Amino acid sequence: MASELIEEKLKKLPDCPGVYQMKDKTGKIIYIGKAKVLKNRVRQYFHSSAGHNLKTQLMVSNIADLDYIICDSEVEALVLESNLIKEYQPKYNILLKDDKHYPYIKLTLNEEYPRVLYVRRIENDGAKYFGPYPAGFSVRETLDLLKNIFRISHCKKQFPRDIGKERPCIYHSMGRCMAPCQGNVSSEEYKKLFHSIAAFMEGRDQEVIDGLTAEMYKASDNLEFEMAAVLRDRIQSVKALSQRQKVITDNDADMDVFALAAEDGLSCVEVFYIRHGKLIGRDSFDVSNTVSDSGEALESFVTQYYRGEYYVPKMILLSHETEDETMLERYLFELRGKKTQVRCPQRGANRRIVEMALENAAKNIMNMKTEKVKEQLKANAAIELARALCLEVVPDRIESYDISHTSGADSVASMVVFVNGRPAKKEYRHFRLDPEIGNDDAASMKHVLTRRFTHESRKGDGRFAAMPDLILMDGGLGQVHAAREVLDGLGLDIPVFGMVKNDRHRSRGIVGDFGEITLPPQGSAFRLTAQIQEEVHRFAIEYHRKLRGKHIEESELDKVPGIGKAKKAELLKRFRSIGNIKKASRADLCRVRGISPALADGIYKHFHEEEEQK
Repeated sequence: MASELIEEKLKKLPDCPGVYQMKDKTGKIIYIGKAKVLKNRVRQYFHSSAGHNLKTQLMVSNIADLDYIICDSEVEALVLESNLIKEYQPKYNILLKDDKHYPYIKLTLNEEYPRVLYVRRIENDGAKYFGPYPAGFSVRETLDLLKNIFRISHCKKQFPRDIGKERPCIYHSMGRCMAPCQGNVSSEEYKKLFHSIAAFMEGRDQEVIDGLTAEMYKASDNLEFEMAAVLRDRIQSVKALSQRQKVITDNDADMDVFALAAEDGLSCVEVFYIRHGKLIGRDSFDVSNTVSDSGEALESFVTQYYRGEYYVPKMILLSHETEDETMLERYLFELRGKKTQVRCPQRGANRRIVEMALENAAKNIMNMKTEKVKEQLKANAAIELARALCLEVVPDRIESYDISHTSGADSVASMVVFVNGRPAKKEYRHFRLDPEIGNDDAASMKHVLTRRFTHESRKGDGRFAAMPDLILMDGGLGQVHAAREVLDGLGLDIPVFGMVKNDRHRSRGIVGDFGEITLPPQGSAFRLTAQIQEEVHRFAIEYHRKLRGKHIEESELDKVPGIGKAKKAELLKRFRSIGNIKKASRADLCRVRGISPALADGIYKHFHEEEEQK
């Protein structure tokens, strides 16, 4: 039931196109939509017989206020809706990231010596662009194949400026480049080669193959058998590359296909990129946050998708009908200055393409369900852990700490963070400890936690601003008490427990002031704590080994004649630190593998030179 404020505003809604904004009780915009007739569209949300889905019902229940902006036309409303969604990022709208610029292959056919480039933006510079490709690796792979097949330049030299300045690179020796840097090929020949590349990229494979075949026979007739063999290999490579691109339609047009599938509260848009009748790539987008119906959701998605600097093909196929496909065509025309057909085919070859995209979208929904189940299991683990530890709040953010050192040398601490039951690796932190602390793990832990929980107050440093709901120490009561002492001193009320291990160094249970809790090994809480314990230990050990390896590379032993990397490692393995090596006798040094009596004497004298002089 709408509030009195909303009822009053519904009465004043105009009978014209525009954009409406739904707000929650805090005044935050939670949904933005456009309408051909504002009065009719907005009232539908509050009509008792509207039959909304669960997400729309939830959104409507959170609406405390609404606002609207009148527009001169539907296209203007569509543009304004897209811009406002970009600005306010409402919770219940489809949200696409602006920074996703798809890669293209660029042929600079307007240059004297053309180049083939990897780019992410289309410019009006006279060059030819092919794409977009769904991923950078597919572009790089295609570029490498084109360079090797057509033997064009692999380097970044500018021709004709750099011709003759340097000797040819290794690609020429391997037969993969015709070395235009040496003037071995004229500008006309090089351009002809690039026109063949353009023809191939445009899908005219047979035209390229026929041209290469004619050149091969001509070379053979002229007894140029080496050139004929090169052309034969190039023909085979072109055929192989052509077969890798899936022919999806006999129509030679470029088109993008958008298919939306929805099930059990999850929604996914699958995009097919078809160029010259061939499927060159695909992409998928999770749009589960939308409350719109399928046609409206697709319209909003396409509007946002082409808002960036993307190539707009001649045809766009949709899996569901929109309110007005002609309006979407006008929007795309105003956006790019090119005529684009927007269709929702019901039969024929184009419908089969849409069905194929829908099948892929449905498979993505199944994968999303699997991920959703995993997320639920993680949430259940946190709930189960909270019950076992008698926590008042289910821990969303869990931090864990461990100490690693070698007999007090190279002491380090690790901090790992789990959010919603998953490792948040970007928030992991390492701490190097004061050597004077030695191998006192309790003192080390106090030092680390003091640094961690006073760090966020430092000006301009927000890396430690988020506070944990639970702290798990990799150790027993000693570690727990050390942590509790620091937190109490800082006035922080955060639950702290220790993770203890069995005789086989495997997770056994949780320990606190009240004693030890044994978690069921089959339970999700046990699996979560075991994962956290393994992760914090791994992270500490890796950093410790890194520092220890660095000290092996650079140490006082480097000054001793006859000591190399291998002997240095053996000495540190045996004595653990430079301090212990200094204390060792000649006899002790001789017991180390690879250390001769003469070398042991040299090591001993190096560290006791001043004493012997006395």
